[in-house]
Amino acid sequence: QVQLVESGGGLVQAGGSLRLSCAASGSTFDFNAMGWYRQAPGKQRNFVAGISSGGSTNYADSVKGRFTISRDNAKNTMYLQMNSLKPEDTGVYYCNAGTFYSGRYFGHDYWGQGTQVTVSS
Repeated sequence: QVQLVESGGGLVQAGGSLRLSCAASGSTFDFNAMGWYRQAPGKQRNFVAGISSGGSTNYADSVKGRFTISRDNAKNTMYLQMNSLKPEDTGVYYCNAGTFYSGRYFGHDYWGQGTQVTVSS
């Protein structure tokens, strides 16, 4: 099993920035990619961004151009730099372990505890 621990969430005004981190441990060799999902109150959990071990990335259309996903393979840590935040970005952000191929991220059922991001108007 893989363990995922997120950090970096908080309260920010619209137009501001936050950087989320996810530290992975355990059976990370079973996965070649990591990603971020988010869930707003009363909504489904939706894909945000994914990254392969080699650095290939994939983003949801709603965040492309504003968010940047990256990873440090030596530290087994993934990051999400969020700029130009909007109120609709508000939600719980979850780290996920999965696979990446054919230019797409596919999440598996391995999740962190989540970190709250709140963007005020």
